[in-house]
Amino acid sequence: MKTRELTLGAVFAALSILIPLAFGGFLTVVIPPFTATIMSHVPLLLSTLISPQVAAMVGASSALGFFIKLGNPAVTLRALMHIPVGYIGGLLVKKGIRYELVLLILLPIHALLEGLIVIPIFGFNVRQIFYVVAFGTAVHHLVDSVIAVFFARATRLYKK
Repeated sequence: MKTRELTLGAVFAALSILIPLAFGGFLTVVIPPFTATIMSHVPLLLSTLISPQVAAMVGASSALGFFIKLGNPAVTLRALMHIPVGYIGGLLVKKGIRYELVLLILLPIHALLEGLIVIPIFGFNVRQIFYVVAFGTAVHHLVDSVIAVFFARATRLYKK
């Protein structure tokens, strides 16, 4: 891993821990059993532009941030799904797929993984898993994707 990749990865990892700690509550939407902290996916989505490994590391950092802030098993498990989502996104970017398209491809993967991972906690309740958690994650992913594209272009991590 190059110094630039490591440095950007560390910054994105720090942000992915800091966002839930600093903004959890203030930028949080709660529709039980779903919660969403706006901007919490942004460091993860930006890290896909660096490498799959960096994105996976940032995903793990996101889970750590939510665990520290809330200690809630459902939220922590959902945040752990950022590891495969980031890794897959990094692979797609590495293959040369346009960033915006990568974010759209990740949307159903992200939503489905976050919906499925809470089955051990909530049981197989279609309403809670798919209509609330997976749909909520999809909407949250879209909002954070728009923000990530803005930041990626503004910082020249990605050029259209």
